[in-house]
Amino acid sequence: MPATYEKIATTTLGSANSTITFSSISSAYTDLRLVFYINGTGSLPVIRFNNDATSLYSRTRIQGQGSSATSTRATSATSIPLFVGGAGVNSFHTVDVFSYAGGTYKTSLIGIYEDANGSGYVGLQVGLWRDTSAITRIDLIDISSTFAAGSTATIYGILKA
Repeated sequence: MPATYEKIATTTLGSANSTITFSSISSAYTDLRLVFYINGTGSLPVIRFNNDATSLYSRTRIQGQGSSATSTRATSATSIPLFVGGAGVNSFHTVDVFSYAGGTYKTSLIGIYEDANGSGYVGLQVGLWRDTSAITRIDLIDISSTFAAGSTATIYGILKA
């Protein structure tokens, strides 16, 4: 990572768990980057900020799987979904959260990537949390079952972006 990235924390699951939480996030950075790998189990991950499950989230996504491409959008959701294309396929995700400590709504750019031997999945989406509070906690939650052992997540603070 560039010198402007500072690793805040890493979590690797030793056993299956439905949630990965990063809390007490300092406001010392301009932006955040979350990178995580899901050990394929058919997970259906979502992201929430500050443990907020109210209907303040929205997203717009474009995705491709195999030979098809689609786009979707949702408003008034209780989280931002980080969909995966297929059950049992390992997936890699990036979440960039801009101006997370500022007094405006929080925008994120999310990338979802997986390989399924020629029928993989890629998705890009913009997420919005319509709250002006500084983000001090990020939860990755598997709403279908649990993240498998070996799944890992790292959060970085971006300095002076």
